[in-house]
Amino acid sequence: MANDQSPHPVSAAQTKLLIIGYVWPEPRSSAASGHVMQLIQCFLEQGWDITFASPATEGEHRADLAGLGIRETHIELNNSSFDVFIGKLQPDIVLFDQFMIEEQFGWRVEKHCPQALRILETSDLQSLRHGRHQQLKDYLNNQGQGDELDAFFAQSETGIFEAMADGDLAQREIAALYRCDLNLMTSDVEIRLLKERFGLPDQLLHWCPLMLADVHPGNPRSFTERANFLSIGNFRHAPNWDAVLWLKSAIWPLIRQQLPGAQLHIYGAYTPPKATALHNASQGFHIKNWAEDALQVMAAARVCLAPLRFGAGIKGKIVDAMTCGTPNVTTNIGAEAMNGDLPWPGLIANSAQGIADAAVRLYQDEALWNQAQANGWQVLAARYRYRQHCASLIERIADCRQHLTQRRTANFIGSMLRHHQHKSTQYMAQWIEAKNRLA
Repeated sequence: MANDQSPHPVSAAQTKLLIIGYVWPEPRSSAASGHVMQLIQCFLEQGWDITFASPATEGEHRADLAGLGIRETHIELNNSSFDVFIGKLQPDIVLFDQFMIEEQFGWRVEKHCPQALRILETSDLQSLRHGRHQQLKDYLNNQGQGDELDAFFAQSETGIFEAMADGDLAQREIAALYRCDLNLMTSDVEIRLLKERFGLPDQLLHWCPLMLADVHPGNPRSFTERANFLSIGNFRHAPNWDAVLWLKSAIWPLIRQQLPGAQLHIYGAYTPPKATALHNASQGFHIKNWAEDALQVMAAARVCLAPLRFGAGIKGKIVDAMTCGTPNVTTNIGAEAMNGDLPWPGLIANSAQGIADAAVRLYQDEALWNQAQANGWQVLAARYRYRQHCASLIERIADCRQHLTQRRTANFIGSMLRHHQHKSTQYMAQWIEAKNRLA
């Protein structure tokens, strides 16, 4: 293992936290990484000693963890060197970033530090996102186009449990949730789904959405000081790419019919050639690649477009829009779990024509725009306060650690799944390691 940095000594009373990342965090590239960094900040404020380990290669926009005093360690999949590493570290808490990481390393953690509290950071419920994606594909194959989605969203809502249960992804993901002592969910809608349809108990679930240190409006640009439409999102995230394609093929031409001079600026990390090929300045359709400062470009736009046809979890682009005082137009999927019972900070529509009409209306109506902006401040203050969620999370973790034995005894399904799944995963990992050694 390389790049093992020890920025400061650890006191006997200091809590040791190991975060095993699916990727090295890139908070300026994705909301999922942004959430991980918010969690890290919360943990640092407790004085915890943090080690971040990942088997992933380092991305070009990765956060400077070492600069925050966090020990960094590169680890390998299917390699017993991890056993030596965690055996020496002996963390009090292990946080898995996404369920695939728990599948890979959970059995090793349990074997070498069984008393460590095991937490899963989900980012979003991936089986829900994939199930909806498959529903959309089936709908498009049957309908021929996906420009009118009211019926699709209604069908998706009633049939999503069956769509998730059809594949093995939900079984793997739900099993990982049961095996952990606590699961961090960004979406309260997903918590309800897990409890009502998959039977997960309250004690395994904790609502922890994106956490903002400052939800006050400050001095944002006014309606007249802004121009252009904006869409933003990591191009590697399938819902974002689908939204760009829908904008290009159906929505943007309808907007340009009503606003011939309108300009749309699309930003995203890791822009592939297929996205660059969509750039057409004469149509006002601009692919802008990665934004050095996403909030800066968002604050200059008048309207944010987020026409998501599938997805899950909390939408970072919409939180960013609210933070910058930028009203948005999105779908039912985009709005899910974002605002609770509060008024939406923009407009919601589920067809290409409906989204186009809503975008034009919001772009031209200053009174409507101002009200949408004010709605955004209200939503942020009610649901995304950093102090509130950080304190709640630390309190929940402390309770879990204090009553760990009782909690695990009560979670018989989790212990049963660990017994069976960990054996199969362990033998597969050991077989792969032996095969690699021979190679």
